[in-house]
Amino acid sequence: MRFPPISYFVTLEAYRRGGSGLKVCVLATSSSGNCTFVGTGSTRILIDAGLSAKETVQRLKAIGERIEDITAILVTHEHSDHVCGLPVLLKKLGVPVFVSELTATQIDWTEAESTRRGPARVCTFAAGSAFSVGDFRVQSFSVPHDAVDACGFTVAGASIKIGLAMDLGYVPENVRYHLDGCELVVLESNHDLEMLKVGPYPWSLKQRVMGRRGHLSNDAAADYLLESFDARVGTLVLGHLSEQNNHPEIVRLVAQSAIARRAMRTRLTVVEPRKQSEVFSF
Repeated sequence: MRFPPISYFVTLEAYRRGGSGLKVCVLATSSSGNCTFVGTGSTRILIDAGLSAKETVQRLKAIGERIEDITAILVTHEHSDHVCGLPVLLKKLGVPVFVSELTATQIDWTEAESTRRGPARVCTFAAGSAFSVGDFRVQSFSVPHDAVDACGFTVAGASIKIGLAMDLGYVPENVRYHLDGCELVVLESNHDLEMLKVGPYPWSLKQRVMGRRGHLSNDAAADYLLESFDARVGTLVLGHLSEQNNHPEIVRLVAQSAIARRAMRTRLTVVEPRKQSEVFSF
């Protein structure tokens, strides 16, 4: 299956319809499913589609949004907890899905090839490139994870920039660079290292999680906060917590300690597995 370039589906005129304010909600963030809503008055996107279509509809409804109003879907990588709901959503909505060129080759598009509004609209980009979706200017960036081409995103709109970096083994310089200047950052804090070491996972899985292309530990997230996290960030949202190898209060304690040591005014919130965050409005 060949994928047309982004410009085929997205035109500059479509971006400039106006909008008032920015609304963000992490609908889900864990190995059970990942999905984040970002919206303005005229553009509403999902980052990842790791929930069932039914659950996505329900969680959007809980924050006063309708699935029918979604403009596009962005995909960070091909693991099932990020894309399992994608085929049904694409068939239902017929909206474009933005995915890196390499990641697109790893997703089975068969189920989404025929929709009510025509063939699935798969818009590919090179990791590290920028593109526009409605009101938003989206910047992609590579993250170190054991997927073929995992990405994070910053989304800028309504004079606000937010950043999302999930599923990464460590925080390299390029990620730090792109997260600078954000008003809100969604970051992984996956596991407590000691809990992971003595936990129920087989050793091979423990090695994967702890590896440089695995998942970010609480301590590694705290090190980033201490070393180079942008103190101007207004809100830090920590997510993708392991249900077996972490606890929200440990995450909160470790991160809050790092924030306090730098005397940052950044507000901290922790999203528990299987729950959605509060709504952040700007």
